[in-house]
Amino acid sequence: MNTIELNASILIVEETPESSHTFTKHMKNVGLDVTLAQSGEQALQVIEKWVPDIIFLDIRLPGIDGFETCHRLKQHEITRYVPIFLMAAMTETIDKVKGLTVGSLGYISKPFQYEEVLMHINIHISLFRQQKTLQQENEQLRQEIKRLKATENARSITEAKAAYQPKSEPCDIPTLMGQSQSLIEIKTDIRRLQKVNKTSVLIDGECGTGKEVVARAIHFGSGRAKMPFIAVNCSAIPHDLAESQLFGHVRGAFTGALNNRRGYFEQAEGGTLFLDELGELPIPLQAKLLRALEENKIMPVGGEPKPINIRVLAATNANLLAKIKAGTFRQDLYFRIVCCNITLPPLRTRKEDIALLADHFLMELAADREKAKKALSQRALTALESYDYPGNVRELKNILERAVIYCDYDSIQPQHLRFIDTSLIPDTKPPKPPQSTDALPAIEAYKFPATDEEKILAYVQKQGHITNARCRQLLGANYNRASYLLGKMTREGVLVREGNHRSTNYRLPRAKKSDFYEKSDFSNGNKSEF
Repeated sequence: MNTIELNASILIVEETPESSHTFTKHMKNVGLDVTLAQSGEQALQVIEKWVPDIIFLDIRLPGIDGFETCHRLKQHEITRYVPIFLMAAMTETIDKVKGLTVGSLGYISKPFQYEEVLMHINIHISLFRQQKTLQQENEQLRQEIKRLKATENARSITEAKAAYQPKSEPCDIPTLMGQSQSLIEIKTDIRRLQKVNKTSVLIDGECGTGKEVVARAIHFGSGRAKMPFIAVNCSAIPHDLAESQLFGHVRGAFTGALNNRRGYFEQAEGGTLFLDELGELPIPLQAKLLRALEENKIMPVGGEPKPINIRVLAATNANLLAKIKAGTFRQDLYFRIVCCNITLPPLRTRKEDIALLADHFLMELAADREKAKKALSQRALTALESYDYPGNVRELKNILERAVIYCDYDSIQPQHLRFIDTSLIPDTKPPKPPQSTDALPAIEAYKFPATDEEKILAYVQKQGHITNARCRQLLGANYNRASYLLGKMTREGVLVREGNHRSTNYRLPRAKKSDFYEKSDFSNGNKSEF
């Protein structure tokens, strides 16, 4: 690309325009639009009316010198990104560091080497214009994201309000679908909590019972519905970054903090912050979370206190009272969070809802596959209602999805259902185990332990060892969660790590059983009570 195609404009700032007459003439001859200013003050006035594509600035100027002029131009909003070159006589001693400090790209020596100057003009104006184009495109993307979020929020508000209207029809949110008495009471609680905007709520229950669905329903049915809903998995936040991710940081607060960053609290401003797996939050961070909730202020890392206006909803599948007794969770934080409490029942305690849930999931799967809905035979429904669902509603959906895939007929039969405990399928032979070496061995559902660590321990006792991949299958968790739990149990001496990388296995210590293991009566197949 040549300069004529760029159709560029240049501002030359020099006390004696006569000395740059030849330079100006040469620039005009190649199609550049040249404007002259004789002082820094005049240059600052010019840019208020017209913004050039590139600026050449003599360091020797009357009044404010070239360095100060460059600094002010770089501080000005409209010329912050305009390329600036300082000009100096070849015989002058120049301070290159000072030139870069005030924001220039470097020096052009006088008398000018025209080919060199034109090369700089071509390169930096092209970069400048590409940057402007990217900024415009980024702004368009931001507006599109804003529009999409507004659309999503509007849809979620409609769904939430429709789901929780006082009516006799079943709720259309899958995880809360049902007509059992326990679920009716929970929906009543949700409607009450939608009417208040500040009250914190603790939602507890086993994995897969729908804790985040309840949190979203409370938010999108409340007066904060049009503001952000920010969900945070506390167990997935690296401990060394947890404070920065929750409360944000300012530029230069620590190594690698190149820019200011808004934490989850600021991102949720005006809306709701949902803290999932609250019990996994490190003790030091619990104190800072308590202070933020008590004072309605946050302290970004390296910054000043900021006021916040958010509602905090929290969820856990752990026994926080037991953690308080063990010294791993703060009692004052517990009572600050648990102003109101919703306990979600496991699916095994509301089996009258299974038929309604199954019908919903089969309709949903049919729509996703764009095929006719498969029916559920009475014998298959009986099998579903006879199972205890350690994975709750999430597991029910997975069982039905697999059944739809493996059923070649219009009606799902018991043999199409795969349970963790296959003996619970009445009057049918258990399905053949999959050939994949990564398949999860069967575990008796009615003996399934209560917490994730107990589940891992029970599995290791039965199978001899566990890998990260099988841990993820066992818990329905992601890689980070599985790594965290296995690492924690290894540090506590509950498990021993063997091998490296993909061949890593975790087993029980050979010398003696861990204290944790001795307390959990898994050897007799009894479920631990918390």
